[in-house]
Amino acid sequence: MGLTVLMNAGPWLAVPPPGYGGIENVVATLVPELRKLGVRVLLASVGSSTLAADERLSVFPDGQFENLQRPYNQVCGVAQAHLHGVVRTLRERDDIDLVHDHVEAVGLATLAALGPGAAPVLHTLHWDLGKHPDLYGTLDGGDRVRVNAVSAAQLARAPRALRAHAIGHVHLATPLAVGADRRAPVEVGDYALILGRITPGKGQDTGARLARRANIPLVLAGPVGPYRDPAELAAAGAAARQNPDVRFWYDEVAPHVDGVTVRWIGQVAGAERDGLVARARATLFPLRWEEPGGTAVVESLALGTPVVATRRGCLPELIEHGRTGLLTDDEDELADLVVAAGLVDRAECAREAARRFTPEVMARRYLELYERVRRQPVAVAVLAA
Repeated sequence: MGLTVLMNAGPWLAVPPPGYGGIENVVATLVPELRKLGVRVLLASVGSSTLAADERLSVFPDGQFENLQRPYNQVCGVAQAHLHGVVRTLRERDDIDLVHDHVEAVGLATLAALGPGAAPVLHTLHWDLGKHPDLYGTLDGGDRVRVNAVSAAQLARAPRALRAHAIGHVHLATPLAVGADRRAPVEVGDYALILGRITPGKGQDTGARLARRANIPLVLAGPVGPYRDPAELAAAGAAARQNPDVRFWYDEVAPHVDGVTVRWIGQVAGAERDGLVARARATLFPLRWEEPGGTAVVESLALGTPVVATRRGCLPELIEHGRTGLLTDDEDELADLVVAAGLVDRAECAREAARRFTPEVMARRYLELYERVRRQPVAVAVLAA
């Protein structure tokens, strides 16, 4: 194909990440498939990234995630330093055909400011588009910068100026979906699982409260702020409460965690995480925000585990109620749906993942968008003439 893409993953975590890291996992899933399809990839990440790429660009030797929720005046230079390295590379080279950017807000603003002579940009939106209204509401990327969402629901919530730059959405993928329909079944346990960073939008407090009330075993698996497990959080002491996710944990979630019915096991990764998901009676998503992409949702389907969730954000796009999971508008109904999840055909969940959510499906869709972004300046120039 002869296409060279600068894949900007950002300075926060290595690619692939050691555990939690939604955006970095997306990049780690996408890049190998693009390279199989003939795309040369220059990966802009941190020095500790191990993902195979044709070239690498890094400003920081390791991920800066632990700084992410520090006061702005202490951390504001991190993303800017990384972007400065990206911009310097773009100025020094003329062989980069496109930048695929994944860095929230500052990536889009910096790359849009480079002007009409710079490489075209596709900026993927991984987060709640209700954020950054002053940026998204006034964005002007000209005919060179385009954005894509990770679900139709996410894009529908975007401000008008941001939607004007959009060229569609691409659902997230997981390597677990490859051959998911041929994977041998496992023995299913009696517990439900909430997998992901413990934060108000994910609703772990709701899940824990309902599980205690209905006497349904529930496992919470994910970090609290920068603390990967109970031991790290305990060692941090009272100072950890400066982090809003830690305050949420202590004030809203921990009172329901009894170590018997509801357990917090901390961050899990790799085979341990996959086994935990595959054996769960259901994965639970008691969302109180409009979930944009749902990486953990497609991973659950790929491992044959039904999804039980509030009907918010991208969930209705990913889950067919009654066939691959159970959705509700009433969070108090979630406990009953966890019990009913035993009626969902787990093999059908895996078949759906193998059909819709493989890395190849995602990569081919991005190739289509890359070509649209690269053609767009020509089309605009012709129309203007």
